[in-house]
Amino acid sequence: MKSSGLAADYLRKIRNIGIIAHIDAGKTTLTERILYYTRKIHRMGEVHEGTATMDFMPEEQERGITIASACTSCLWQDKTVNIIDTPGHVDFTIEVDRALRVLDGVVAVFCAVGGVEPQSETVWRQSAKYHIPKIAFINKMDRPGADFREVLQAMRSRLGAFPLPVHVPLGQGEDFQGILDVVSGSKLVFDQDSSGRDIVVSRPDKAEAPLLDEWRNSLLESLSEIDDQIMEDYLENREIPPEKIRAALRRATLDLKGVPVLSGSALKNIGIQPVMDAVCHYLPSPEDVPQASGVHPQTKDRVSFAPAVKAPLSALVFKVSLETGRKLCFLRLYSGRLEAGQTVFNSTQTLSERLARIFTLHANHKEKVDQAVAGQIVAVAGLKNARTGDTLCLEKDPVLLEKISDYTPVISLALEPKNSQEEEKLIFAVEKLLQEDPTLFFERHKDTDQIILSGMGELHLDVVLQRIKREYGVEFRSGNPQVVYQESITTRARTEAEYARELGEEFHYGFVDLEVEPAPRGQGNRIIMEIDFDQWSQAWTGAVQEGIEDGLQAGELKGYPVTDIVVRVKKMAARDGADSVGFRLASFQALKQALAQAGPVLLEPIMLVEISTPSDFVGECVSLLGSKGSQIENMFDHHGQKIIKSLTPLSHMFGFSTELRSATQGRAGLTMKFDRFDAVGK
Repeated sequence: MKSSGLAADYLRKIRNIGIIAHIDAGKTTLTERILYYTRKIHRMGEVHEGTATMDFMPEEQERGITIASACTSCLWQDKTVNIIDTPGHVDFTIEVDRALRVLDGVVAVFCAVGGVEPQSETVWRQSAKYHIPKIAFINKMDRPGADFREVLQAMRSRLGAFPLPVHVPLGQGEDFQGILDVVSGSKLVFDQDSSGRDIVVSRPDKAEAPLLDEWRNSLLESLSEIDDQIMEDYLENREIPPEKIRAALRRATLDLKGVPVLSGSALKNIGIQPVMDAVCHYLPSPEDVPQASGVHPQTKDRVSFAPAVKAPLSALVFKVSLETGRKLCFLRLYSGRLEAGQTVFNSTQTLSERLARIFTLHANHKEKVDQAVAGQIVAVAGLKNARTGDTLCLEKDPVLLEKISDYTPVISLALEPKNSQEEEKLIFAVEKLLQEDPTLFFERHKDTDQIILSGMGELHLDVVLQRIKREYGVEFRSGNPQVVYQESITTRARTEAEYARELGEEFHYGFVDLEVEPAPRGQGNRIIMEIDFDQWSQAWTGAVQEGIEDGLQAGELKGYPVTDIVVRVKKMAARDGADSVGFRLASFQALKQALAQAGPVLLEPIMLVEISTPSDFVGECVSLLGSKGSQIENMFDHHGQKIIKSLTPLSHMFGFSTELRSATQGRAGLTMKFDRFDAVGK
């Protein structure tokens, strides 16, 4: 793209969107149809056949699920739509989170039968965390048991959403035949001979007109609650043209007051083009969202740049991928421009690097370009040190954007290579995958010297092990999965420590008095320096904090990381020989003593388990959960099924799915996601 060819309204014609949903709701199938109708591909692939464009990893094709978020770009009307298709399985939640971090809008897909499912809630709340405008697509309207109104009600009750139905189904299940466009008053029937490409638009007949009137009145009534312009016309009983309704829907969407809802069947090629129309009508361009802001790396003052090509550069690395040994960094450009061969400043790591090449993306295919500008999502090669969450900018105009959320692993296993040569290959492979996946952790066990790999769940680690064998040809054995624990404290304690001794030929001294107290679960750690900073050098106070941080890496019970505590440094004292080493070791010793006296406790991962079962097997499910130490949280009816929600220690859940299938003759469904760390036995 040459700068002279940039139109004045270039940014207004960009849509950066993600597609999010519970597993098997139809995200990838929807994306495949979008690519077909925008002529990005010439033949639709199918998830169940392993031919979907966006599921290009062998592990995705074998399992029929999305594991890694994939990027593509297409044209619709006069808009450039950049799409990220995200995973639905809870083990790959980080993929969703880092995609949402860089998106402007979202299409949330719901199954017309399953409705709002557990992972639907998770990804919805992730998008709400980033204040992302959304539209919803209720998929699989052709399936038996489909219930459009029930899904709308579930969106209200379980998500706290304000749905605004704009395309409602004409019939449901086997009777599903088309869509009523509530805004324009039209009936849309999708020609199956042309794979849904041709749409027959007509007026509803006499039997269909009352249904359209009902939904139109409902939409206008809902809009009048949140839009003053519509309220005036509605109360005056004036005719409201489609253009005015669409403008009100756009305002409601951008202000996060409402969610336009569409319906269809992606597998049957029904209702896809209206989704793309809605993306262009209602979801924001980079100009419509708040400016990306951060802090100056040195002064910590707030900094923000306009989303314009001529503004200083700001970009966020939201994903790192290794293709045939080559490192690719996926970027969202918030402002400025990037050119191939340009030197950029990584403000997160305070270093400069030269990027070699820039690519636009289509799944696993890349197209080389000379430059990229504000609003684009691209991949770049040549940044050897960049990591997920890093900010790229210009050294003369530095900015540090908010990092992507950290995730804590909940499960680990030991890897045993066949020989020393295979061990070198294994460590090389693991270190490469660590660059790609921020939720993967690797360490050497201090007693057994085993290689320990930790991740977000059994499926997550299983996929990683397959990739190590397939991509790097490493032979190894893996042990049974083990739970990752943490430690905390239950009471307050105050201790002091004096470090005064020689190390080598130098004498070091430091004195630290500190207090620890428990923090609420999930709050993490805080270090509060209750001292007069004017009396102490920054090097010494920094050394005290470093010593405390070192001590929090391993607790007093089993050596697991310590979390959810507040450390208050009450006093520091110095004499001859005082230095950073002395203060660091004194604070380390004081913390260790305090942790031992503060009622240390072991924390284990607690999982939110949701079982969907026929009523005949409720007793068996409850009994099985009871045997696992579960705490039943809720039980309710949903589409003729009983839904049982419980909180269960992860250590009791290995092999649970097999036991559940056996107890219910294979008729119960199971979803499980991490909820929190809590004390063992609670």
